Amino acid sequence: MTAPATTDNEYDDTPAVPDEDGRAPASRYGVLALAVMVVVGLLLGYAGGLLTPRLTRPGDASVEAGFARDMTTHHAQAVEMSLIAYRSATLPEVRQIAVDIATGQQGEIGAMQTWLREWDLSPTGSQPPMSWMSDGATVKNGLMPGMATPQQMTALRDAKGIEVDRQFLALMYDHHLGGIHMIDAALGETDNDEVLRVARTMKATQQTELNNLRQLQAQAKG
Repeated sequence: MTAPATTDNEYDDTPAVPDEDGRAPASRYGVLALAVMVVVGLLLGYAGGLLTPRLTRPGDASVEAGFARDMTTHHAQAVEMSLIAYRSATLPEVRQIAVDIATGQQGEIGAMQTWLREWDLSPTGSQPPMSWMSDGATVKNGLMPGMATPQQMTALRDAKGIEVDRQFLALMYDHHLGGIHMIDAALGETDNDEVLRVARTMKATQQTELNNLRQLQAQAKG
């Protein structure tokens, strides 16, 4: 359901051919391949959720439903940022971790959306975002912990060369810190075995990726 945690030895160090702007973007075939991988991850996430037995069904205002909905939104931004980095980043290691994050989190989105269907709940609930968390009232402008602002997303899309790498790594680092904060909140409240299992896997993966992101930030500084 979740892509394996990224390790420092998994990166593809094959140099990409720079384009006329000096960048080394993925080829259109590489972008297509990543898109296929993301879809496969989503389908595997759905399948994994469907095969898991459900003994109880959380309600619309439950921690489990709130976590599934809000983490889906949180993950969706991470996937978007990762696709930008895969297409435009300069360092092959940055593009590789972008692939890992995009495919892993898209699969988790599939799992969480499957939970909601199995619980007979809509993808969007009646409760405000983060209302299931004790500190949910601190959310500003509808942004969950660690999420990039619209202005930051625009800057990432418009960035060129190594600046793509630097902005992506900084944004994703904060994004993962916020995601782990949300995961910890769910782990502290839910007793649903499947939610606990997936949340623990999410946390372990993101903690490993945080270490890799930190190392790549040092590399991208030149």
